[in-house]
Amino acid sequence: MTREIEGALDGQGLHLGIAVATWNRSITDRLLEGAMRRAGELAVGETTVVRVPGSLELPVAALALAGHGCDAVVAIGAVIKGETDHYDIVVRETSAGLSRVALDTGIPVAHAVLAVHDVSQAMDRSGPGPDNKGGEAVDAAISTARAIAELRG
Repeated sequence: MTREIEGALDGQGLHLGIAVATWNRSITDRLLEGAMRRAGELAVGETTVVRVPGSLELPVAALALAGHGCDAVVAIGAVIKGETDHYDIVVRETSAGLSRVALDTGIPVAHAVLAVHDVSQAMDRSGPGPDNKGGEAVDAAISTARAIAELRG
């Protein structure tokens, strides 16, 4: 016998947490708008937004949201490559931290932290419509939360 589980895109009754970096706010606000729009389309029951200075602070904010009772978390940030190694460090450590939060808590943490080479790439990924990475992250968070809930049944 095989049991296959795929989480539904149904946010009813779920508490969604969104951690958003204010660094590169012109981009992260657009990602947040896409996330909020998608959460509304999926009828998410409650949304809590926490703003932090930068992407390196996203993991601790995601951990706080998971501890606050959120069923799923979305992390939003924008890291634009510069001329130093700082870009690589921020991207690597942010991703590792977000993965650790998800694994340590069992709460899905979807990643909408853009790692791009220039502002135009960030604008393309944060515009209105179905390609907005904030909205895509909401889909990932909600469907994963639903799949885990069904598995735990």
